[in-house]
Amino acid sequence: MNDLGTRIRELRIERGLTQPQLAKMVGVTNAVISFWENNVNEPKASYVKKLAKSLNVTTDYLLGN
Repeated sequence: MNDLGTRIRELRIERGLTQPQLAKMVGVTNAVISFWENNVNEPKASYVKKLAKSLNVTTDYLLGN
C-alpha cells in the first residue's frame, strides 16, 4: 500500500464494505469516497479520524506513517 487512496480502498475491501457503506459510516457521499480512493482529493483531518475508526486502524497507519 503506497498512497492514501489505495490504503482506503484496500482496507474497505478487506473489511467487506462497499463505498456506500463506508460513506454512511464516515458521513460523506459515495462520490467523496470514490474521489479519495482515486486520489482526486484527500480527506480533511476530521474525516481521516472517522475513516480510521470505521476501518479499525490507526490514523498513522491510514496515513502511511
